[in-house]
Amino acid sequence: MARLGAVTLVSGLVAASVLAGSGAAAADGRPQTQGGATATINGLKTYGEAVIHEDGGDQRVAAGLFEMSVDGGGTLQTYCVDLHNPTQRDARYQETPWSGTSLGTNKDAGRIRWILQNSYPQVNDLAALARKAGVGGLTEQDAAAGTQVAIWRYSDGAKADAVDPQAEKLADYLEKSARGSAEPQASLTLDPPAVSGRPGDLLGPVTVHTNADSVAVSPPADLAGSGVRIIDRTGKVITSARNGSELYFDIPEDADDGSAQLTVQASTTVPVGRAFASESRSQTQILAGSSESTVSATASATWADKGAIPAVSARKNCARGGVDITTANKGDQPFTFELMGAEHTIPAGAIRTVTVPLQEDQPYDFTITGPNGFSQRFTGVLDCRTQGALTTKSTRTLSEPSPATVGGYTTPPDTDLAATGGSAITPMIAGVAIGLVVIGGAVLVVLRRKETPTGE
Repeated sequence: MARLGAVTLVSGLVAASVLAGSGAAAADGRPQTQGGATATINGLKTYGEAVIHEDGGDQRVAAGLFEMSVDGGGTLQTYCVDLHNPTQRDARYQETPWSGTSLGTNKDAGRIRWILQNSYPQVNDLAALARKAGVGGLTEQDAAAGTQVAIWRYSDGAKADAVDPQAEKLADYLEKSARGSAEPQASLTLDPPAVSGRPGDLLGPVTVHTNADSVAVSPPADLAGSGVRIIDRTGKVITSARNGSELYFDIPEDADDGSAQLTVQASTTVPVGRAFASESRSQTQILAGSSESTVSATASATWADKGAIPAVSARKNCARGGVDITTANKGDQPFTFELMGAEHTIPAGAIRTVTVPLQEDQPYDFTITGPNGFSQRFTGVLDCRTQGALTTKSTRTLSEPSPATVGGYTTPPDTDLAATGGSAITPMIAGVAIGLVVIGGAVLVVLRRKETPTGE
């Protein structure tokens, strides 16, 4: 069978450009998302001081709440769960499942969520919080610092102490009291994010998962007049939906081979404990509070009269150290593509997932192509581990002038070193190392097979 698709992985120079960027996505591509809130980080807003104890010495850092501005409206408050990486100025973040971050492999992730639910700002009665912690009183700065220190002890295994005695007592209370808690549901997702089939069929269902009361459904704007509709199982055109609603792409029987995308949007509060990750190697955050915010999600559909009809989606999988590429083939012929030097064939009517193994901090950029003009590009950075070490041999105080020199390197103005507890040398070393990597030769690709029957 002739090769129907190919994939390209861009490394080396792409890696260097991503790390040097400030909130930019890899290789000018749009990273895949699972839906939810997208936001820009504004910096550290409410904080105190902490000391991080490392073999190389102690470092005094700021510890507390960040603030983010949500695309479309809304404000988020977050804590850091990635101590050794800096925040990049104006970095863009996407609501992300725990499985796509270091939390996915952290047995204490549930304890972190408990801390968020039982401390500031979710508990804004500081007098009551102080009584529970057995301290005389707490300021907002003390509460934020103590909460961040307790989180770092679980997210990074850090030897961290709050400088203020009251904040330190709060950190100890939260650490000792924390209990396991389940990962919160996403604010808004569509599952699956890609479907396929033949003209005349209902393509789907695509199920809405949200904590919003209702979501607005936008049909494919570029296909106005084509007859493509978004309907429910009864054939009713859908303009709004709610949690659990099932949506279908209704493709006219005489439609030419093609594709479309629908968007759903809502206004809701994002659940506490949701992770937020950036493709610019800005430190991972976890949600502590949310105003009413705009959230959205997209799903795509591909249809053809005959041949292979693929629906392809991607998701980071930190437990397996790579990116899962899931392909469903609703056509009557196999779909074959190459991925990092290995050829994969998805039989007609089957779903299979290919896990692309990647190195930590490795940017990826690959495109899967197929028949009838099918093309799907996936970009991002694998950021699954909290790692690194504070390399300064002396305690850094917040009163030092900025930019600050740490370990012989000067922190650029767009790096919020004091807000991280991390050394500026860490991302520089990573950028140099990744930039020198050239991926070649055979690369092991783990193939997990899951056969499913054709049709809904």
